[in-house]
Amino acid sequence: MSTVASKLNISRVGRVCVTVADTDRALDFYVGTLGFEKVVDVPLGPDMRWVEVSVSDAETTIALAPPPQGRQAGESETGICLDTSDVDGAHAALKEAGADVDDEVSRYGGPVPPMFWVRDPDGNSLIVVEPQN
Repeated sequence: MSTVASKLNISRVGRVCVTVADTDRALDFYVGTLGFEKVVDVPLGPDMRWVEVSVSDAETTIALAPPPQGRQAGESETGICLDTSDVDGAHAALKEAGADVDDEVSRYGGPVPPMFWVRDPDGNSLIVVEPQN
């Protein structure tokens, strides 16, 4: 282990941050559409809030936060993968709910699981994946 790494004491990925322009609209998507739970909602300076959502009992949360000063919210490929036991059912449900999803589930074969992209109201993309055991 490097000298720097030994001093960091990193123990887990606690949260990932997704920038949003409208916190309430984002909450409606992440909680209302995806079924996450709101676990943190506190003021973050004037007219801003720090909000975190989570899959039930998950250790890592998604922070729905305003962008840094001078930057635009959204349009990010977050790299967040959401696991499901039924990718086709999830795709159909999100499509029926009016979510911005890919037209079809991608199936690459081999060790790559079936997946599709879904985008939140700010254009941040997440991947819904059915892991292959």
